[in-house]
Amino acid sequence: MGAIPGTPTGHHTRGDMSRTARRGGARSARRPTAALTALTVVAGALLTAIPAFLPPGVPGGATARAAPADIPGGLILVLDASGSMAEDDGTGTTRMDDAREALGTAVDALPEGYPTGLRLYGSENSDCTDTRLAQPVEPVDPEAIRDALGSVGPTGNTPTSLALERAVEDLPEVPHGAIARRTVLLISDGESNCDGEPPCEVAERLAGDGVDLRIDTVGFRIGEEGRAELECIAEAGHGTYYDAPDGEALGRELERAARLSADGYRFEGEEVDGGADAASAPTLEPGGYLDRIGPGETRWYAVDLDDVSTADVAVTAVPHPGVAVHRRDGLLLTLSESSDKLRRCVRQDVRFGDDEGAMILTGAVSRVPSPNGNATCDAAGRYLLSVERESEEGSDGAHWPIELRVAVEEPLPDDVRPAASATSYGAAGPDSPLPTDEPVDIEGGTGFNDAVELAPGVHRDRLLPAQTRFYRVPVGWGQQLRYRVEFGNEPTLEERSASSWVRTVAYAPHRAPIGRGDFRADRPYRGEESAVDMGTVPVTWTNRYESSAAVTPVRSPGDHYIAVSLGPGATEIARNAAIGVVLRVDVVGEELTGPGHDAVPVSAGEGDASGAEDEGERDDGERDAGNGDDSAAPGESGAADGAGWGAPL
Repeated sequence: MGAIPGTPTGHHTRGDMSRTARRGGARSARRPTAALTALTVVAGALLTAIPAFLPPGVPGGATARAAPADIPGGLILVLDASGSMAEDDGTGTTRMDDAREALGTAVDALPEGYPTGLRLYGSENSDCTDTRLAQPVEPVDPEAIRDALGSVGPTGNTPTSLALERAVEDLPEVPHGAIARRTVLLISDGESNCDGEPPCEVAERLAGDGVDLRIDTVGFRIGEEGRAELECIAEAGHGTYYDAPDGEALGRELERAARLSADGYRFEGEEVDGGADAASAPTLEPGGYLDRIGPGETRWYAVDLDDVSTADVAVTAVPHPGVAVHRRDGLLLTLSESSDKLRRCVRQDVRFGDDEGAMILTGAVSRVPSPNGNATCDAAGRYLLSVERESEEGSDGAHWPIELRVAVEEPLPDDVRPAASATSYGAAGPDSPLPTDEPVDIEGGTGFNDAVELAPGVHRDRLLPAQTRFYRVPVGWGQQLRYRVEFGNEPTLEERSASSWVRTVAYAPHRAPIGRGDFRADRPYRGEESAVDMGTVPVTWTNRYESSAAVTPVRSPGDHYIAVSLGPGATEIARNAAIGVVLRVDVVGEELTGPGHDAVPVSAGEGDASGAEDEGERDDGERDAGNGDDSAAPGESGAADGAGWGAPL
């Protein structure tokens, strides 16, 4: 990943990917790229079966966590209650009965307290102004929503445009400087039959740049004209169209759409406006920042650095899950030194890597002073970061929220001689044993800021198509992170022909993706047993001078992040709304007291406790930030003379 899907130039990293793209029609089945399917199978990957059926809405039957009270946004369900919803669904019940049951399932699956409301249209008369707010957008109250649905008798016409207008007004306003996730989820069994502005045009006008609002649509037993209208609304509204041919599918797709809204990335940071050019770049101090970027835009930022400290800048882009993207879409990050003229220090290109749909993208660039202090980007001064969004024609045009994190790591004290770099997996390689305890139910975080801490052991979670879950594991000096993510057999849809993918990415404490090295971190997914593996070399200060993407980032102790993703195309495979996953996590090796070559284990007493905090990219000129594959592009490896040393520096 730059985050989970993504492919940096020269080093390919799968960034946080999202849902299968739908362009002007039902999503077509897409197969994994050749690069993914050609990966070598990890020897000895043992799978323990995961229970196929888990209680809906929460992982493994655990209690759903409450939604944070300070997260702006919310969900408004908009239900077509026109006369056609009184028709028999083919099983002896009405379409409205199916909708009541499906909406009940969806709201039961939402986190406690998540702002959710219900709007109806066509429920009272044949007037094209017939729409009403049946339940305000407030902390979700499943019983109140069920009560509001219980008295609905499908009656009137289908004023879709007016219902969309009113629904957006129902949602809470976004506070200045905040990034919200407001969602309109429209459910209909037919096209609009009222005059006025076409619903697709209304959706485009309401959604605007798409930063804070998306419009998802669900077509229930719908004909071609109605489907085309709902697909157009979703595309114009920077959202996703879900097709529900029967009541079971309606419940499944509503739960998926509602949970993706509630589980949106939790942002943290100070609002900042990136410059349109280098001259207007705002100066960033260490900390977190929030901005937004449109298709084809470049945003500029500056950091002032001394000549001895390592600096890391991570950028996370969060598109709406699963909207249409091209595999070459993504971010290009460039860090340049600007004392005289712009001299490029390091570049990273993070791309989705396939066409299934958008997902979270994370990349990081670093300035690591060379051992001799005479490389191109060693000097003190003003450094510039450019973030360019690359977008192919036909991709979703929404602006993406981006989260920037700036970290500066001071050099080691003069009296600390760092240990040699550690480039081997050793006892934590792909064939190493992993915990076999009984799984503990958890619910992963939405991103880096609320990643759930995992202790060594076995954990069980659930994952929606187009979703990425985040976890964090403390790893100390000299230790290694090792884990496996297992996907069990799942009930699948009949006559399925689709194929998607499962993927994991590990991140260093400063959010730089760690190359997969000897591990297989992504695989095709068809609803059958599968597993992806990942691990790190020992945390060693001197790793920063190595050229391998699997080694360079592993240079600082602290929380290492695990991201696990399920491809958007899994909506066409899995019968359950979410699928079960098991994580087997281990931290290998004794923790050392510091980065020094003579550091002793923590358990043996105090030693050299000097620490470093973040990862860096060393360069004697320009290089690509290692992020996925372990090999650098020709001529771009800037490792210092003597890197890979077998003795202390």
